[in-house]
Amino acid sequence: MNTKYHVIIAGAGVAGLYAALCLPKDITVLLLSKQSLEVCNSSLAQGGIAAVYNPADDDNYNLHYHDSLRAGGFKNNPETLWKLVSEAPLDIERVINFGVDFDKDSCGNYHRTLEGGHCRRRIFHYKDSSGNEVTSRLREQVLSRDNITVMSEAELCNLKCTHTGFSADVLFVGEKGDVTPVQNGTVPANLQGGHHETFDCAYFILATGGIGRVYERTTNASIATGDGICIAYELGAKIKNLSYIQFHPTAFNDKSETGTRECFLISESVRGEGAYLINRDGRRFMADYDPERMELAPRDVVSHAIISEAKKLSSDEFYLDITHKPADFIREHFPAINKFLLSKGIDMTTDKIPIYPCHHYLMGGINVDVTGQTSVNRLYACGECAHTGVHGQNRLASNSLLEALVFGRSCAEQITKRLREKPVNPEKLTTYRFLRRFDAKPIPVGLRTKIREIMQKACFVFPDMGEVKRGLPEVTRIKEELENGNYIVDANYVEAKSLATVAYLILREII
Repeated sequence: MNTKYHVIIAGAGVAGLYAALCLPKDITVLLLSKQSLEVCNSSLAQGGIAAVYNPADDDNYNLHYHDSLRAGGFKNNPETLWKLVSEAPLDIERVINFGVDFDKDSCGNYHRTLEGGHCRRRIFHYKDSSGNEVTSRLREQVLSRDNITVMSEAELCNLKCTHTGFSADVLFVGEKGDVTPVQNGTVPANLQGGHHETFDCAYFILATGGIGRVYERTTNASIATGDGICIAYELGAKIKNLSYIQFHPTAFNDKSETGTRECFLISESVRGEGAYLINRDGRRFMADYDPERMELAPRDVVSHAIISEAKKLSSDEFYLDITHKPADFIREHFPAINKFLLSKGIDMTTDKIPIYPCHHYLMGGINVDVTGQTSVNRLYACGECAHTGVHGQNRLASNSLLEALVFGRSCAEQITKRLREKPVNPEKLTTYRFLRRFDAKPIPVGLRTKIREIMQKACFVFPDMGEVKRGLPEVTRIKEELENGNYIVDANYVEAKSLATVAYLILREII
């Protein structure tokens, strides 16, 4: 079994998959997926990819740039934002060539939808399941490449710098005795569930996604525990603007007994195609908060409006209403959303959709430059775990998949350039020896639940400074206990320590 590679990528969402595909075929790559390859936040994205594909249309880069600035409260990084909007056509073209089947109109032209904060229709999409379409096509391409080895159910537990690059401590988390799938072959017997293995590389890309599981309710998948951010922080990488957290205004408000921690998202494009936001009295209320843009205001504006309205009415009953649109139009444009709602007893062609804000996205993260390089040499980051600065204080709808593509490619291009200038023989990479104590014990029960309770009270839409000050000492205690205690390094430990570190960094930043 090969344990030495030119590049290791942690994360199999759009950013990680695309970065792997943008590396030349003579560069060896190991791609680690924390759970099965299908489990990632990217695959949950409904809306699509915002891009000005043809500047000769009524749209142009300057308009996309200004919309992103305005949504981000003008806190965006001008250099990286311009890179995002101006290089979008290149990556749209590439993913189309990889087989992504964006919707087209009756004339065969790509159909673009409208979402909150955009002044033009520029969202490339596949029905209302764009993320799944993009990740599926990229995954197919990755699995066809001989230079890319893919390992699933592979948890990155630790990362250490060596004088030749990095050593990664990876735990295979399948049930004991089950093998973990590896591309183009069978997993050796020693990579059965519960086994740790060390892999070495010259360059490392963190594409580990967001932090949603630090909250009680989130649109994020179960993998979103901030592992990459925690690992980068422990390596000394700069973490920036971790308190820049986006709450999506229209998550499905499931009050049934079967309601889960993972909230189903009602896409921004539903409002883009004409849905109204109404309160418990059936009144459209956005005119009171943003009369110019109404339902098409950016996400932070709409979330703040809903919370303010909720306090005014002492009610969390809010709805999306698109019943004034033709039923066939709704079913055609939103098949996945309609199917989900029907399973909950709601027909969106005739019924109002109950919604309420919940955690959705992280704009801050591991600070990187325009190439994706962190403050640690040879360590790169892309996707939601990275802070490129393109989003400012609030991400414009459908800029997330675009950021994953543009900066995933940038990481690959920069690493390729460095490997061409100074070639590396992976066989000569240094290995760090990870030591373990045999008397280690499982972590105490309830730590992650406690962290989520603290964060939900302290930082939901509007920060509560009293709860922030009360919560920080407790989160700090949990973090230090996990760092200094003699605990088994398993998936539960890794995720709990990551959540504690993320919560600590957020609360400390707010104070």
